[in-house]
Amino acid sequence: MSTFRNILAAASTLGLLTCATTGVQAADPLKIGLMEDVSGDLAFMGMPKLHGSQLAVEEINKAGGILGRQIELIHLDPQGDNARYQEFTRRLLNRDKVDVLIGGITSASREAVRPIVNRTKTPYFYTNQYEGGVCDANMISMGAVPEQQFSTLIPWMVEKFGKKVYVIAADYNFGQISAEWNRKILKDLGGTVVGEEFIPLGVSQFAQTIQNIQKAKPDWILTINVGAAQDSFFEQAAAAKLNLPMGSSIKIMLGFEHKRFAPPALNNMHATANWFEELDTPAADAFKKRWHAKFPDEIYINDMGYTAYHAIYMYKMLVEQAKSTKLDDIRKVIATGKACIDAAEGQVCIDPKSQHTSHHMRLVSVGPKHEISVDKDFGVIQPYWLGEIGCDLTKKNDKDQYTPSHLPKK
Repeated sequence: MSTFRNILAAASTLGLLTCATTGVQAADPLKIGLMEDVSGDLAFMGMPKLHGSQLAVEEINKAGGILGRQIELIHLDPQGDNARYQEFTRRLLNRDKVDVLIGGITSASREAVRPIVNRTKTPYFYTNQYEGGVCDANMISMGAVPEQQFSTLIPWMVEKFGKKVYVIAADYNFGQISAEWNRKILKDLGGTVVGEEFIPLGVSQFAQTIQNIQKAKPDWILTINVGAAQDSFFEQAAAAKLNLPMGSSIKIMLGFEHKRFAPPALNNMHATANWFEELDTPAADAFKKRWHAKFPDEIYINDMGYTAYHAIYMYKMLVEQAKSTKLDDIRKVIATGKACIDAAEGQVCIDPKSQHTSHHMRLVSVGPKHEISVDKDFGVIQPYWLGEIGCDLTKKNDKDQYTPSHLPKK
C-alpha cells in the first residue's frame, strides 16, 4: 500500500513539474528572426526597416506581447551579400529556432532565402514591394506588386507624356522582370521601348547612358535602378540637363531620393505608392508621430520601414487568430479571406490564393523644389494577377515565381 502511495505521490509531483514546465514554455519569448541590410550600398533603405521592426516590437511588448509572450527580435545584417543571407537564414532557423523569419531587401536576397525556408515549416514575411509572381505557401508578401504599381503607373505616364520609353534597370531579377512587365503593358498600350539598359549593382557612372537616352529621344524614362551607387544617375542627368519625365515603382517611396538629393535632380519624377511619408491622413499622421518620437533623426520613413513595421502587426494578428505560431494554423486564418489589419495607409488584407496583400495606391509626383503632390488616387487594389493565372495556395503549393513569360502549366 505504501508503494502505491509513493507512486501516486511521484506521479503527482511529476504532474506539478510538467505543469510548471509547460508554464515556463508558454512564457518563453516569441522569436522573430530579422535580416536587414544596415551597412553597404543598400543601408540607407535598410535602416528604416530595422527601425520599423524595433518600433513594432517595442509597442507590442509594452501591450503584453503576442499570446502573452514577449517578442525577442534577433537582427542580423547580411550587408547585401546573398551568401550571408543564406548563412544567416540557416543560423536563425537551426540555431536560434525562430518562430518567424522576416526581411531581405533585394529580390535576389529573397530568392536566396526562400529555398532554405521552404525546407522548414517556418513562415517567411517579405516586406518590400517587388516584381511579383512568387506563389509559395511559406511566404507572405507585404509589399506592392506590378498589378498595383506598373498597371497604374505606365498607362498614366503614356497618357500624360507619350508612348516612347527608355528603361534603366538594376541588373538582377527585380530589374529584369520589372522591365518585362513594362514591355507587356506598354505593348498593350501601343507604346515602344526605345532603349533598355540593365545596370550592375554598384555602378555609379552614367555618362554613356545619358548619351544613349539623348540619342533615343524617349518621351519619358522608367527608372528602376537600385542602390546608392545607381542613384548617382539623377544628379548626373540633372547636370546634363536631360530634363525628361521619369516614372518608377521604387523611387520616392523606397529610396526617398527627393530628400537625399538637392533640387531639381528628382523634378518630374512620378511613382505609384501605397506609402510615402508625405501622406496626410489621421492614421498616417499618428503613425509618423509615434515613429519620430522613437527615431527623431530619421531622414524619411520609407515604404520598406513602413512595411516592416506593419508586417509584425500582421504576424501578431495571424498568431492571435490562429492561437498558434505554426505555419499550417496561420495559413488557415489566411484562407478565411479575413486576414486584415488597420495600417497607416488604410486596411491591408492578405489574399488567400497568393498570400500577397491589398494596398491603397496613389500616384505621387515630385516638383522642381522636390515638393510632393498626389496626382491620382487609385483606391484599394487587390493583388489579383497570381490568382488569375492559376496560383491558388489554398489548393496547391507551387513554390515558384511566375512572370508574364513564365506562367503555370495548365
